[in-house]
Amino acid sequence: MARRHPGVRWDAGGVAYLSGPPPSLADLRAYVGFRLTRLPLLTSRVEGGRRRPRWQPDADFAVDRHVHEVVAEGPEGWDAALHTAVNAPFAPGTYWGVWLIHGHASDEYAVCYRFHHACQDGAAAAMTFRAVLGEGEPSARPVPRKGGLAGLPRRLGTAVGLGALFMARSLAVRGRRPTLPFVATGERRLWRGRVPADVLRRIGAAHGGSAHDAHLAALTGALATWSARSGVPLPRVTALLPVDARRPEEEQTWGNRCFALPLELPLSVRTARGTGAQGGDSPVRAERGTGAKDGKASVRRLEHIMATTRKLRGEAWRQAVQDLVRFMPDRPTEWYLRRMLSPRVSGLMATSMPLADKGSLGDTQVTGAALLPLLVPGQLCGVGLSFFGTWAEVSFVADPALPLGELLPELWEQAVGELEQTSAST
Repeated sequence: MARRHPGVRWDAGGVAYLSGPPPSLADLRAYVGFRLTRLPLLTSRVEGGRRRPRWQPDADFAVDRHVHEVVAEGPEGWDAALHTAVNAPFAPGTYWGVWLIHGHASDEYAVCYRFHHACQDGAAAAMTFRAVLGEGEPSARPVPRKGGLAGLPRRLGTAVGLGALFMARSLAVRGRRPTLPFVATGERRLWRGRVPADVLRRIGAAHGGSAHDAHLAALTGALATWSARSGVPLPRVTALLPVDARRPEEEQTWGNRCFALPLELPLSVRTARGTGAQGGDSPVRAERGTGAKDGKASVRRLEHIMATTRKLRGEAWRQAVQDLVRFMPDRPTEWYLRRMLSPRVSGLMATSMPLADKGSLGDTQVTGAALLPLLVPGQLCGVGLSFFGTWAEVSFVADPALPLGELLPELWEQAVGELEQTSAST
């Protein structure tokens, strides 16, 4: 995809926020260089051409070409410095970069890590975070059990059926896709919000789902409210969910082992009991303070989402996704991913990742972390949910020209609050 669209950026990453005096650039380069002994992929390069690419140690690797700094011009310069780090190009011949962001305060700084998505996925990036800033915790990701050959025919049948199902859905897209009401600048802006992680867990558990289900329901409500306020019509929005497909023995794989599954977000729902969450129903706006009607709409959205994600959390689907990544031939895989990333099929990327319980760099402590999900041209935004410590942090990455994009984190927090209130009363 990068070869087909050389002017498009295919990088993702994250930002870690730390409390304490920032290190010097020289010290950070020395620190990263030391930590790279745990990350052999990051000191390698791709060779072998288009047909048989492979990783080889890079004899010319230099940490100075990968680690940079951005100095803010005082407290008012934080946004500009962060914007620079999020949009800075990689050095020629490199696939990743680290930017030290400081100068806005004496006891706060941030570290931005970005990578080319062809070389890493979100799960591998989370491993990188734990290797560099974390305490070495496991990823807490669900993985299928180790299977034998006895059930292989059934597994392959399930995998082929699942792949055919989502391919067919991509060809039978209902309605028209959102028309972006602006001219894209080609740059990206990061906006973030946060709630206690236990709040999302309690909401999900109250309805038999997960914290990720609660997040997606809140995201749906936030988008509905944003659409009403910004005047941008959203006839439908399909979120593309990256799924980690590593086998149990691949815990330390530094590569790309993910699959993308589409989920239509139920922006329009009926609140009457017994009616489904269908795209043609009358929209119920999730405006703050509109009472029980919004609470019922939020629950309907959550139930709609869980109807799909419940299957994904099951052993059969998770094993099928793993088998698709492992056995699907290159050409069908290429066609599927190009189709799913098309704005005609999906409207945004929505990823979720457990990072770590805690983190540090020297004597300074990580206080929060925001994901930088992939922003696909023509899509509304990329949405990332990271679990770090006791917090669940949402990040919205969008073109700066997106109308009222800065409201999205606040609207998400409000939608979580509505779900929490409704769940507590059930």
